[in-house]
Amino acid sequence: MNITNKTVLVTGGGSGIGLAIAKTLTEKGSRVIIVGRNEARLQQAAAEVPGVTAIVADINNAADIARLVQRVQAEFGDLSVLINNAGQASAYELTAGANAFEKASAEIATNYLGMIHLTERLLPTLSAQPEAAIVNVSSIVAYAPNATIATYSASKAAVHSYTQSLRHTLAKTTNIRVFELMPPLVDTEFSAEIGGASGIPPQQVADELLTGLANGDDEIRVGNTAGFYEFSRTSPAEAFASMNG
Repeated sequence: MNITNKTVLVTGGGSGIGLAIAKTLTEKGSRVIIVGRNEARLQQAAAEVPGVTAIVADINNAADIARLVQRVQAEFGDLSVLINNAGQASAYELTAGANAFEKASAEIATNYLGMIHLTERLLPTLSAQPEAAIVNVSSIVAYAPNATIATYSASKAAVHSYTQSLRHTLAKTTNIRVFELMPPLVDTEFSAEIGGASGIPPQQVADELLTGLANGDDEIRVGNTAGFYEFSRTSPAEAFASMNG
C-alpha cells in the first residue's frame, strides 16, 4: 500500500520515530498531522517540518481524544492513515518496591488503551475513504520480553495481539488495512533510559515502514526484528535468553 499523497495522523509525532515518519511522509507529498501532549516539543517539530499540522492532545485523556476527533472530522475529513506511535516506557526490575503497578499502569494507558480509544473513534472517518490504513507501532519485545522493561514489553505484546484481531475484523467489513510496525531498539530520547544510544536511527524505521507498506507486509519487522522473529519461533527459550543478555 502506498500511503504517500494522503492525509496521515501520527501520534507521538513530536520526536523520535514519529517525527521521522512525519518528515518522510511530508517530503513525499502527504498532509501530516502530528499529535502529542508536549506543546513545546510539537511546535519545535512543526518548525522542523514545514506544512505539518500540530495538535496538542493526550491520548490518555478522553476529553482530549474527543476534541482531536472533532477537529479531524471538521478539518481533515479525508484522513486515510492513522499511525499509532505514542509510547511510554520505564526501565526497572520486577523486585519488591519497584512500584511496578504504577509504572505498568502508565505504560498500558499510553501504549495500549489510548491507542484503542483513538482507533475506535476514528474508524468511521477511515472507513469513509476509498483506501485506508492503520499502523500500530509495537516492538521486537512483543516476541520475547526484556526483563528490564518487563511491563513495557507486556504492553507491546498486548498491541501485537490486538493488532492481529483488529486486522482480522476490519478485513471482513471495511477497506482498512491494518499493519504492525515492529522496530528493535531505536536511538531516540524516548529510549535513552533503556540504552537507546546503541539502537538504529529513527529514519531507518521510517524508511522501512514505507517499504513494508509498499510490499503489503502485515508485520513490518525493522532491522534485526525479522531475524529475531524467526529465532523466537524456532527456539523461544534461546530467544528469551538472547533478549536478556
